[in-house]
Amino acid sequence: MAYALSSPSQRVSSRPGQTAAVLVIALFLGVFLIVPAGTVIYTAFTDKGTGTFTFVNFFDFFGTDLFVRSFWNSVYVSGMSVVWATVLALPLAVLTTRFEFRGAIVIQTLGFVPLIMPPFVGAVAMQLLFGRNGTVNLLLNDRFGFKLPFMDGLNGVIFVQSLHYFPFILINLSTSLRNIDRSMEEAAQNLGASGFRLFRRIVFPLAMPGYLAGASLVFVKVFDDLATPLLLNVKDMLAPQAYLRVTSVGLTDPMGYVISVILIAVSIFAMWVSAIAMRGKDYSTVQRGGGGLSRRQLGTGESVVAYGVVMLILLLVLSPHIGLLLLSFATVWSFSPLPDAFTVAHYGRVFGESSLYIKNTLIYASLAGLIDVAVGGAIAYLVLRTRIVGRRWLDWAATSALAIPGVVLGIGYLRTFYGVTLPDGTPLAALWVMVVLALAIRRLPYALRACYAALQQISESLEEAAENLGATKFHTVRRIVLPLMMGGLLAGFVTSFSTAAVELSATLMLIQSNSDAPIAYGLYVFMQSPAGRGPGAALGVIAVVMVALCTLLSHYVIERRQKANGMAK
Repeated sequence: MAYALSSPSQRVSSRPGQTAAVLVIALFLGVFLIVPAGTVIYTAFTDKGTGTFTFVNFFDFFGTDLFVRSFWNSVYVSGMSVVWATVLALPLAVLTTRFEFRGAIVIQTLGFVPLIMPPFVGAVAMQLLFGRNGTVNLLLNDRFGFKLPFMDGLNGVIFVQSLHYFPFILINLSTSLRNIDRSMEEAAQNLGASGFRLFRRIVFPLAMPGYLAGASLVFVKVFDDLATPLLLNVKDMLAPQAYLRVTSVGLTDPMGYVISVILIAVSIFAMWVSAIAMRGKDYSTVQRGGGGLSRRQLGTGESVVAYGVVMLILLLVLSPHIGLLLLSFATVWSFSPLPDAFTVAHYGRVFGESSLYIKNTLIYASLAGLIDVAVGGAIAYLVLRTRIVGRRWLDWAATSALAIPGVVLGIGYLRTFYGVTLPDGTPLAALWVMVVLALAIRRLPYALRACYAALQQISESLEEAAENLGATKFHTVRRIVLPLMMGGLLAGFVTSFSTAAVELSATLMLIQSNSDAPIAYGLYVFMQSPAGRGPGAALGVIAVVMVALCTLLSHYVIERRQKANGMAK
């Protein structure tokens, strides 16, 4: 007997379970994302005395020299970080995609390493290496009699942020370069274009979508970063000012909320500009089968120069990790190119006194990852497998978390939930579970995209066949969909876990007790004083190893998934 399989257009528009799922997810996003963000925006436009709608808070902001200077400093630091991140990423991307370059995979992998360490941790190591009395300047002063202001003021923030976030440009630009149709390059060469002119007029413009995607991410991440400027004692930037206003003046001060709204607006504006820059332009290719840029052999002299450039860049971008490792074993490291002696005592202190930070991190990041996978997987299923009203709004709402800086979300949680108390008088915002929810909201877009991609690769005919054989929708999802999505779910969980483990901005706002603090908070506390930087560096190494293991696990899961799909085909 033949069974007629239903087409996607014949999907059931809604079922009781689907409706309940939409309502639960909408409630979750509403309470823990929309309401806190909306509260921040509402407070920024509310007169403190009368409670009426007003723009006076914004007039006060733009009438205060400190805030205006902080705004332009943040724009300048973010813009220059994009410039220097491009300087670092462009040679690596071009050399590993356009030329027969031995070790290209290793270079691309090492280029990703900076992302697995929080930038504020690298800032301390960078001070020891490139600060006024750091290794490089001490050697320059001894040999040539001068020092360079690598880490002075805004220069230090730009330097650290460029080294940390340049992989966003490297990854996206490399992908775009690989996807360019070689026939377009060959056509340009036949018309006489070659060398730098070919790259400037043909290759780089065709790779522009990837570059702009990476550049906009760098700009937004730097603009919203809180801890790096604070650790480098640079307070005249927007994110530090928002934090300082709320923690020093209080939750009733409107300036903290005004700054938060500006942070959100600039984040959205940067993403919008990157989208507008590509609108109306055609970057598509017509490749069939192979494609990709043709790789050229390097001459002997070119190879020497190329490898020299690559080694210099890699040494530079890996210097925070080198400095952190040295500091974690150093007894004393001050006014000398290298530590005076080495010890393992810092690790003993960390495991003895700070194991609570590690335990809390494992709990918080694991719970946040599980929430993200559950919510992200449910949203992906509702969007791709149903026609229920409101499913697209769930997708947009969850993705909008990308535009909400961590410090803003933390301020929103304090404003929204601090006045809500438990029977014993404990404010809801003071509970550790609020840290978990903030971490989950911040990382939800990453897990959502992973779940979305995994579900897109599953044919609907498999579910339809199961239902035609008598399986209920619940059993179909449990026995067919979830097992086939497992690779994407695991990748989404690991991504959420590894990034939540080193999140500081929202955590710094919400932690009320040292007993509830995760690794990121512990790192920040340790790094505040010279005496604590050794143990802080040891804790930082542990955090890096933890995130690195999660990243490797993610790559392993994805690779296994791809192999399984290939064998199935």
